[in-house]
Amino acid sequence: MSTTLTILPAHEAFDIGDERVDQHEKVVYCRDDASGLRAIIAIHDTTLGPGFGGTRFKAYDTERDALHDVLRLSRGMTSKNALAGLPFGGGKAVIIGDPATQKTPEILRAYGRFVEALGGLYVSAADYGTNSDDLDIVGEETSHLTGRTPAAGGSGDSGPHTALGVFVAMRAAAETLWPEGLKGRTVGVEGAGKVGGSLARLLVDEGADVIVADPVEAARRRVSEATGGAVRTTSSLDEEHVDVYAPCALGATVTVERARALGARLVCGGANNQLPTQDEDAALHAAGILWVPDYVANAGGVIHLADFERLGRTSDEVAAHVGRIADTTREILTHSAEAGMPTGAAADELVAARLAAGRG
Repeated sequence: MSTTLTILPAHEAFDIGDERVDQHEKVVYCRDDASGLRAIIAIHDTTLGPGFGGTRFKAYDTERDALHDVLRLSRGMTSKNALAGLPFGGGKAVIIGDPATQKTPEILRAYGRFVEALGGLYVSAADYGTNSDDLDIVGEETSHLTGRTPAAGGSGDSGPHTALGVFVAMRAAAETLWPEGLKGRTVGVEGAGKVGGSLARLLVDEGADVIVADPVEAARRRVSEATGGAVRTTSSLDEEHVDVYAPCALGATVTVERARALGARLVCGGANNQLPTQDEDAALHAAGILWVPDYVANAGGVIHLADFERLGRTSDEVAAHVGRIADTTREILTHSAEAGMPTGAAADELVAARLAAGRG
């Protein structure tokens, strides 16, 4: 049995899909034979502070797929944290395996030891396939994480703040398209989880006509009950016509074809990595479809974790910080319109400016 931590050389310049390993500061392969752990930690940029991002537990088809995912996710966290005004850089981790059958306390503890071995260069949180209870176990081996249960000193569920960030970003974008904003507009929320469910409630209160899609009937029922039956639910948005498409499940669903099929003029949601490729940013812009980059809109969760658990801010301060996502959205959309460039490119220019200021 062996435990190994392998760091890819910084000059390792090979392509993984649309990502390059040498554009990340550190990529770490973690292997622990005793527990069966196979994980990758990617640290993209620490200009503004330690890499900060969640841990995804997922059954990937190949190790290459896992590497591609973690590289994209960590790069996205650099942008998210910079645009959110947080003193953190971009980092992300993936544990390779099926969380339903392979997630064990031994694997989580082994993962915690690898996070600890990085000495604070990476601060972890939860992501797809992991939750606060898992982080309590990881936290037995490292203090470099956020998002544990309140009983273990954590700040509780960040989902409502993620939803609030998506909502204020969506409202700010909608106001550039329609005088009445979201009121009376049909919004299709894809995913009835914690973020999608909370977002649906906010949209109902705003006066939107809300459709929530999820293949799981129990999830649809929970959202319907939570909104007093004010939303319409369905297993899929495929046959619907909406003004706003809000992807709040897994990523890579936002394409020109998808938005056109739905009739959406605005795309804004809580899912990560919404575009299958970066080329889709320009395609959406050319088609006249307004996309709010996911790393802008869904920053409420990371703001929640960083503000409460790392920066010691109050509930009111956290809510105000999340509310400022609307200002960032307006700044990006204004720059996009004035420069005639896609919204993702406009957001990336703002990220580059903030990183340059950090280096200075």
